[in-house]
Amino acid sequence: MDDIRGDQTSGGTDGSPADPDGIRGTAAGTAAVPLSVLDLVTVGQGRTASQALRTSVEIAKLTESRGFHRFWVAEHHSMPGVASSSPAVILAHIAAHTERIRLGSGGVMLPNHAPLVIAEQFGTLEAMAPGRIDLGLGRAPGTDGATAAALRRSDRLNEGADDFPQQLMELIRFLDDAFPDGHPYSRIHAVPGPVQATAPGGVQSAHRPPVWLLGSSGFSARLAGTLGLPFAFAHHFSAQNTVPALDLYRESFRPSAVLDAPYALIGVSALAADDEREARRQVLTGALSMVRLRTGRPGLIPSPEEAAAYDFSPMEREFVDGWLANVVHGTADAVRGGLDDLAKRTGADELMITANAHGGEARLRSYELIADAYGLPHAA
Repeated sequence: MDDIRGDQTSGGTDGSPADPDGIRGTAAGTAAVPLSVLDLVTVGQGRTASQALRTSVEIAKLTESRGFHRFWVAEHHSMPGVASSSPAVILAHIAAHTERIRLGSGGVMLPNHAPLVIAEQFGTLEAMAPGRIDLGLGRAPGTDGATAAALRRSDRLNEGADDFPQQLMELIRFLDDAFPDGHPYSRIHAVPGPVQATAPGGVQSAHRPPVWLLGSSGFSARLAGTLGLPFAFAHHFSAQNTVPALDLYRESFRPSAVLDAPYALIGVSALAADDEREARRQVLTGALSMVRLRTGRPGLIPSPEEAAAYDFSPMEREFVDGWLANVVHGTADAVRGGLDDLAKRTGADELMITANAHGGEARLRSYELIADAYGLPHAA
């Protein structure tokens, strides 16, 4: 594979070439590591996608005001209960309602898209919210095989995953406007982008969104380490692989123009409530939703009443117990303790919290309680 490490800087809003704080967050309050948010724009029964998107805006505004470092949205398709099929569109909407919090994809599924399209979308986002955009990339489809085939206009899905390093190379070169002379794409430019700074009279900043690699196994961990890129691991649905993947990332790491040392965040399912019973009641809705998804019956997020009344089979109960064992939930103090333990056990540099529940009120309350538990400041 060609060397794609290059000058992958995340630059500041003044165009300076390496703003490490764009990647390395600063812990606030009594938190040991920076806290961030992963939002799935979940749609509960009796709710609309419009309501779910309004909730996402409210969560972004709340967590910005309380000092969370970044707010990411994930790409999913053909799932009635998840309205985040178009991360770039959602991020543009969130950017219009926030001022400081970093915004990004957790992630865009690169094999689903032409690299030039992603470079254009995230160049546009960077122009809308300079210095605040992250580009997290995954190689999974974010959906089932049939839907992935429809997205890619091909049934050769393994080919897309296998080509991920080459697709990544192409995307980074579009972002940096750095195809070598003689390359078929050397005269093609992602706009908005660095080429505008080289045009006569151009004043476009040359910086662009930092690239993150996402993963739930060892492939992206090793690739991120080799390229010296930041790495985000999906602990929230692949907990058994978290420590091995982070170890592999750190062992594989080579310093780059982006990072001189490894930086890894992990996604964590966590929900705090005013009492333990209510927290359990809320997280059971997400567990039932996962049961239905894993058995080919995806739907809207069930209500707490439906989840409480559902008659789980022995096999489903076993799945739910295993799933909930990796969801940090309870009172604010209990969640703080669970998050602190997880950060210490994994050595994660940042925790990205996703609160899955039926209603927006429970999710907003959870982030508020977690912020209070860590003494995160209120914005002036």
